[in-house]
Amino acid sequence: MNFFLIFLCLAAGFFLRRSNIIPAETHTSVNAWILYVALPSVALHYIPSIDWSSEVILPFIMPLIVWCGAWMVVTIASRVMHISSHTRAALILTAGLGNTSFVGFPLTQAYFGDSGLRIAVMCDQMSFVMLSSFGIVTAMHAAHAGNVNAKVLLKKILLFPPFIGFITALVLPRFISLAPVDPLFESLSLTLVPLALFSVGLQVRFTEWRSDASLLSLGLAYKLLIAPTIVLGAALLFQFSGITAQASIFEASMPPMITAAILATQYGLNPALANRMVSIGLVLSFATTAVWCVVVGTTP
Repeated sequence: MNFFLIFLCLAAGFFLRRSNIIPAETHTSVNAWILYVALPSVALHYIPSIDWSSEVILPFIMPLIVWCGAWMVVTIASRVMHISSHTRAALILTAGLGNTSFVGFPLTQAYFGDSGLRIAVMCDQMSFVMLSSFGIVTAMHAAHAGNVNAKVLLKKILLFPPFIGFITALVLPRFISLAPVDPLFESLSLTLVPLALFSVGLQVRFTEWRSDASLLSLGLAYKLLIAPTIVLGAALLFQFSGITAQASIFEASMPPMITAAILATQYGLNPALANRMVSIGLVLSFATTAVWCVVVGTTP
């Protein structure tokens, strides 16, 4: 049933946009609900019940591992393939940042249940920190080679609604019980999966991908195959195991982050390539994540 919901919501968004039944910018309104209501509710519902241990280190460092690997792979490849600085930045942004919430949450929940979703929430918080810091620095440097204002970056992180929800979920239960309002958070969190997938479907684009075939192959091979392999290696090296390791590796295999493509577009960093990375990566990820689910020791 979870997989039927995934494909139904994606298809609804894709075909409604193609048929011009809804306005072209509908996804911005949907994303506002997701960012300001659904994602904070997910954090407030799931975070208080997490069993904290040394193993939760992996979900928090996973996005950093993936980003560093993307930077190394793309930097080396750019010298061999003579990639421009704008295209290089677009590849680093989309290969280095995974769609750990809009796609990651529903897929993780489908394969691993609510216990996996709790780990996915932690992965996603660090993914946003990476986007708001390293991502913005990379985009600004490639577009303008300008200085980065540390206060602006810190403000973006601290005022991001899901991050506020995450911190609240960590701190508030130490002083008061959230049990009386938990049914409300649970109900609101249930809106995340269908609306996130619907939003992704609204933004999918597949046009003229052949012109970027080599760049897409490089970026998606890293994001869908190499990145989770590196995280798997880290889990084995430091002897992380169980649902924490499984969900972290699985989240590392998510397709490129939509917001990373939006950032690349805003700074004029090969927007066409960035959006193709997201759209084609999304389609391919349904096959690759299924493989990774088997690799880490569970099946749907």
